Amino acid sequence: MHQPFANLTPDLMLDMLELGGFTVDGRLTALNSYENRVILAGVEDQPEIVAKFYRPERWSNEQILEEHTFTQRLLDAEVEVVAPQAFTQTQHCIASTLIEHEGYRLAVFPKRWGQPIELDNLNQLEMIGRVLGRLHAMGMDETFQHRVTFTPEKFGWQARQICLQSDMIPLELIPAYESVSEQLLHKIDQQWSASEIFNISLHGDFHPGNILIRDDQPLLVDFDDCVSGPAIQDIWMLLSGDHELQLQQLARIAKGYSMFCHFPMSELGLIECCRSLRMIHYAAWLSSRWNDPAFPRAFPWFESPRFWSDHVLQLREQLAAMDLPVPSLAHLL
Repeated sequence: MHQPFANLTPDLMLDMLELGGFTVDGRLTALNSYENRVILAGVEDQPEIVAKFYRPERWSNEQILEEHTFTQRLLDAEVEVVAPQAFTQTQHCIASTLIEHEGYRLAVFPKRWGQPIELDNLNQLEMIGRVLGRLHAMGMDETFQHRVTFTPEKFGWQARQICLQSDMIPLELIPAYESVSEQLLHKIDQQWSASEIFNISLHGDFHPGNILIRDDQPLLVDFDDCVSGPAIQDIWMLLSGDHELQLQQLARIAKGYSMFCHFPMSELGLIECCRSLRMIHYAAWLSSRWNDPAFPRAFPWFESPRFWSDHVLQLREQLAAMDLPVPSLAHLL
């Protein structure tokens, strides 16, 4: 069984931190992360740090460093994000913020805590809209050259193929999955090609868990999935509840966002496309990681027929949702 982190022992973690100039005290506490290994590490006479060991072969050095550069630019512009720290010793560094040693790459971040956001708190959503507007304004100025681009081909068709080739789908559900996913992706392709899309640098995984409230201000974390793509991809995951509530949330986000960046009204028709692509990509992500022992332990329900029958049902519901009218904010703004 493939175990990408099998050789990442606590001793190696400590060694790599020391190579970067940290005098560690031996305290290592695993934090909640599956894609990478993220550790809270104790440092002598300093605050604890967060050590992030990247999954081998997932991102290139150029892609990782582009993430680091983007977050540092945001921090320099006083956008509240958690950016990587520079290492004090650099002889083992690929760059000032990235060490590579014995097949693993390490970045360190300051430990920052905050409170979860409240999606039903419209004032918080307006604040998040302002921060996101600033992020996207900077994302327009300097677009990624190495990060992947969020497209139906990459996050839909290729993801679908990963699922079909993974042996995870029960045999009796494969025809239903093939049919509904194909129909859905064809609709997404049509909507995508009919929309006016301008790709910018995005956070890429802007769900509520990656936004904290600290000192009454939003703090953005975990840019590991940053991509190029349409701005709406960083907006739709903030919406919850019934249709009317989502319109109110969208209006408050747009109000804050528009203070710093033109709100992408032309992309509102892509909301259900993005939601559908996330569903398909999530199943593909789990399928592609199933040989990592951490995943069956964390997601035991994924290989059950129940998951896949529910997944097919969700895709059918999305097929219907694609035919709903595009949200209009005209009466709320």
